Amino acid sequence: MNDERIKKAYQLAKDQYAELGIDTEHAMQQLIKIALSLHCWQGDDVGGFETSASELGGGLAVTGNYPGKARNADELRQDLDQVYRLIPGKHRLNLHAIYAETGGKRVERDQLLPEHFSAWLYWAKSNEHGLDFNPTCFSHPLAESGFTLASLDAGIRQFWVDHVIASRHIAATFGSHLNSPSVNNIWIPDGYKDTPADRKTHRLLLKESLDQVFAEALDPKRVLDSVESKLFGIGSESYVVGSHEFYLAYALQNDKLLCLDSGHFHPTESVADKLSAVLTFLPGILLHISRGVRWDSDHVVTLNDEVQAILTELARGDYLERVHIGLDYFDASINRIAAWTIGARNVLRGLLIALLEPTHHMQTLEQQGDFTARLILQEALKSMPFGAVWDQYCLINNVPSDRELIEPIRAYEKSVLSQRS
Repeated sequence: MNDERIKKAYQLAKDQYAELGIDTEHAMQQLIKIALSLHCWQGDDVGGFETSASELGGGLAVTGNYPGKARNADELRQDLDQVYRLIPGKHRLNLHAIYAETGGKRVERDQLLPEHFSAWLYWAKSNEHGLDFNPTCFSHPLAESGFTLASLDAGIRQFWVDHVIASRHIAATFGSHLNSPSVNNIWIPDGYKDTPADRKTHRLLLKESLDQVFAEALDPKRVLDSVESKLFGIGSESYVVGSHEFYLAYALQNDKLLCLDSGHFHPTESVADKLSAVLTFLPGILLHISRGVRWDSDHVVTLNDEVQAILTELARGDYLERVHIGLDYFDASINRIAAWTIGARNVLRGLLIALLEPTHHMQTLEQQGDFTARLILQEALKSMPFGAVWDQYCLINNVPSDRELIEPIRAYEKSVLSQRS
């Protein structure tokens, strides 16, 4: 990294931003406080480590066969260590229940305990990572019907209720030991491929199941409960029980976090526009940032207009302390270390751009009715030298610049990933 070149470019950018009343140092100080929750399932293509794992189901699909995916938890943690070295700041990890380590013993999901994640907890504490969690309500024989918490079969419903309850206690253990609340997010694939004759019953059953799950009050300083909607999925194209409207109403009534996944809505819907709408009523939300090239296709996050709009809205609305930001995609067509790193850095870069806005000035112009000056300023910001500030942020956090990123990724692939069969 050419430190002197970066420092000189940054000083020029700092002065240019100062002319607009923007303190670049303050923006970087704000950014360093934001912890992204990286998704563990990018590293092994949503496989998990169950002793008798089912095929990936629930409408989920991973494409590609790039060599070097993690084959066990130790390799996955090793890969994550490398990713965190390439991302500025201190960040979290988002675990799914199928990543339990049971010592080779078969443990059903409704019987999972915190001890089955003790290695993850030790790793997180040693590296100062927070941990978030998810029950895994897919890729299981009792999910093959397409229904879990909303199943017509009482026995199947109870199995999944017990699994989600177990997940809440695992998350609470994480939060207690790490002194940081663990977000436990519930997503289920339940729905019909074709038009149902009865939409009502499954939603009543889902509410009943969720009420059982949340019957025990847990300390919000240890665990935060979240519910995640979806517009449609593979195999549930015509009806999804856990729709946006269902979970929005449930979250409002029961004081839960609402998860907004940027790939789970119609391509013409704006997730950025939803933020101020739901946060007017909800104390907080969970945000899953993905990139749906063709709806929920879970591509690596790029800094496109949709992503930037979401991140800008978080800054303009002063929502950063109320929103938990996570990543959710899986791409096996490229180096998985790169996929993780590129996506996370793009979210952080977009947040920095958002924090480098003269928000108060733009809002004042708007309130005064001076929409002409507002538009001119909004457009002028697009050519501001935010790249120089980003390079400085990477430099002071001792991570490679964007132009130098490929070198450590290739070196790790050569020394580690290529050795895996």
